[in-house]
Amino acid sequence: MSIARRLPHFDPQQPFNELPPLPPADVVETVPVLKAIIDAKEKLAELRTACQLIPNPDIITSTIPLREARASSAIENIVTTNDELFRAAWQVDAEPTPATKEALRYSFALGAGVKSLDERPLSEKTARVVCSRLLDTEADVRSLPGTFIGNPLTQTRIYTPPEGKEVIEKHLAAWENYIYSEHEVDSLVKMALLHYQFEAIHPFYDGNGRTGRILNVLYLLQEQLLELPVLYLSGFIVEHKDEYYRRLNAVTAVGRWEDWLLFMINGVRAAAVDASDMITDLRALQETTAQEIRTAGVIAPAKEMAELMLIKPYLRIQDVMDTGLVKRQTAASWLHHLVELGILEENRVGRGKVFVNHRALAVLTRD
Repeated sequence: MSIARRLPHFDPQQPFNELPPLPPADVVETVPVLKAIIDAKEKLAELRTACQLIPNPDIITSTIPLREARASSAIENIVTTNDELFRAAWQVDAEPTPATKEALRYSFALGAGVKSLDERPLSEKTARVVCSRLLDTEADVRSLPGTFIGNPLTQTRIYTPPEGKEVIEKHLAAWENYIYSEHEVDSLVKMALLHYQFEAIHPFYDGNGRTGRILNVLYLLQEQLLELPVLYLSGFIVEHKDEYYRRLNAVTAVGRWEDWLLFMINGVRAAAVDASDMITDLRALQETTAQEIRTAGVIAPAKEMAELMLIKPYLRIQDVMDTGLVKRQTAASWLHHLVELGILEENRVGRGKVFVNHRALAVLTRD
């Protein structure tokens, strides 16, 4: 049974400037939480193994984060379809919709965050880099009042985050310090604590939710619980969106930590299972496709072509040429043979042609 306590200083109408520091005063690693951690870490280990077994990591790192981009954007009511997002990522459409462009920036922001870990550990600076890439403009810490979580039409407030640039920067510094503080809690618990605190600080004018969800993945990468940025955690949150916000708010209002931790840890578990299953299916599809190509006896490098068609489910002649395997005429001939075999579908886009791997897309875009 989760213990809750009323926080007397919390008033949703007032800026929550006295945000309690981390770690919480309450015991957070309860028996149910510890059991959930064991299960989630087992699934994360299976996901790391799956990532190591796939022949070319680009197969997943170029595609699975797009699902996270769509889901995380959907949480913020930025609506696009998987098909629209994938077509935009491979520049199939001349002009993607504004919502698709915005969702695609999530994938770019995730990539920028992963790259930043090569330059510096996870920090407040990382959050700024990620949010700036999301918004396509420099992300500034809020200095103006008026931000609140709730209904903008009725002005009903569920939560009012801290106000004042100095106050927000103080909380961000404490958030960063907690990442590297001595602690005895499990990394999955720490991820959930950090995510709550970042969302409670709500440091930027826009993009806080999406930035926070990217920071979850970056933290798990830094802690070496993930091999690659392929955890589709936002998909779990989309599926349980109301519960996500309810449990997030319950921490602030009544200190209900256990429910929040269980939600996030179970979300990691579900996302790890989902990613592992997808990688297994992609590997099976690659092997099936390679065997079909070998059986046809027309294209010699069957393995390489099968791999390329997963990395780029929207394939152009130039993509085959860029592998260095063949010149243009042979590349075009190969693609037409794959169309005849029913492996690819030829689409005309403008003055060029795009060869679509619908079987791969069926795996990559499934809910």
